[in-house]
Amino acid sequence: MIKFGSKEFDLTLIIVALILSAVGILLIYSAKYHSDNPVERAIYIKQIIWVLVGLSACAFTFSIPLRFYEIFSYVLYFLSLLTLVLILMIGSSKMGAFRWISIGGFNIQPSEFAKIATIFPLARYLAYSKRSIYSFRWLASVIGIALLPALLILNQPDLGTSLVFFAILISMLFWSGVPLFYLFLIISPFISLVCGFHWLSWALFFLILIMLLYRLRPTFIFSVGFLLLNLAFGTITLLVWNKLHHYQQQRIIVFLDPGRDPQGAGYQIIQSKIAIGSGGLVGKGYLEGSQTKLAFLPHQHTDFVFSVLGEEFGLLGGIILLGLFTFLIIKGILIAQKVRNTFAGNVAIGLSAVIGFQMMINIGMTLGVMPVTGLPLPFVSYGGSSMLLSWVILGILLAINSRWYEY
Repeated sequence: MIKFGSKEFDLTLIIVALILSAVGILLIYSAKYHSDNPVERAIYIKQIIWVLVGLSACAFTFSIPLRFYEIFSYVLYFLSLLTLVLILMIGSSKMGAFRWISIGGFNIQPSEFAKIATIFPLARYLAYSKRSIYSFRWLASVIGIALLPALLILNQPDLGTSLVFFAILISMLFWSGVPLFYLFLIISPFISLVCGFHWLSWALFFLILIMLLYRLRPTFIFSVGFLLLNLAFGTITLLVWNKLHHYQQQRIIVFLDPGRDPQGAGYQIIQSKIAIGSGGLVGKGYLEGSQTKLAFLPHQHTDFVFSVLGEEFGLLGGIILLGLFTFLIIKGILIAQKVRNTFAGNVAIGLSAVIGFQMMINIGMTLGVMPVTGLPLPFVSYGGSSMLLSWVILGILLAINSRWYEY
């Protein structure tokens, strides 16, 4: 059995994760340092507790044999689906969303762990399925595994988390050797949905899709099926838009034009960009950010924690943080390349995709280049479920890296 002190254990992953977690605690402390509410000023203590719990979870998942995840992948997946169904009936509600289960003074978000529970069956199916990628049945099975939890989470509603499942799907399909043109076909219905807002953009997209199918020359049934699917998605654009919650519609509108509602939905993005821009090259100094001290920026300890970093530590601090995340993501990819077991390699890519996608979306929305989705910054944002998930991901990556020679 491999131990933490053995040469097979990659200590650098733990060190980087601890640095990110420590940075998060410091930023959360700073975000609430000037609050008049003593409970808010002490939330960094909760974050420290979650880091310690996360370390324990990391050690536990590291000790589990990889064969366990492979054998029980579908069991874990269906248990996760069951939990997501139950959360809609018995979950705790915050701001009209049912996403949490309250245990004592802590809230657990099952959708966070559904990400890992979905990676396992996807990794197993992609590793052992022998069907052609141009089989409509094969495609429906792969997409269905990711789509089921995504739809349940979307119904909570939580659009941001549901998008993570599509990032997992696309990254794992790419790693499994699916061509880029084929990946484009998979996401084409959602592009058709967006293009459906204007007949000219939709017609141009449909023409490109037909040309692509002609070049790829898949089976007739496959081609017709995809064209009908894109046609269906393009015609329900307005229906989907009307089904979105008002705040979700506002986030999309404000992303396209933040100045449209500067005192309402656009306030967060505008204040975030002000905070980051005012930090300059090296920042204003720890605990010295005016946007942070005067609480101009809402949710600065959760979704917009990177804004606090940008204001207090400037461009240099942001680059260092991005460097740490890049290290984790590259490490995950290298682990996937090294491992001999195809299932384990797929899992490593899926886990790396979760970290990379959430990092990209979270930082992107603070800079105003991505819509506000509510996705936390792994290891850094305040939140127990997010912190626990980040350390569980690290524990599994460490286990895969330590047992890379196993088939």
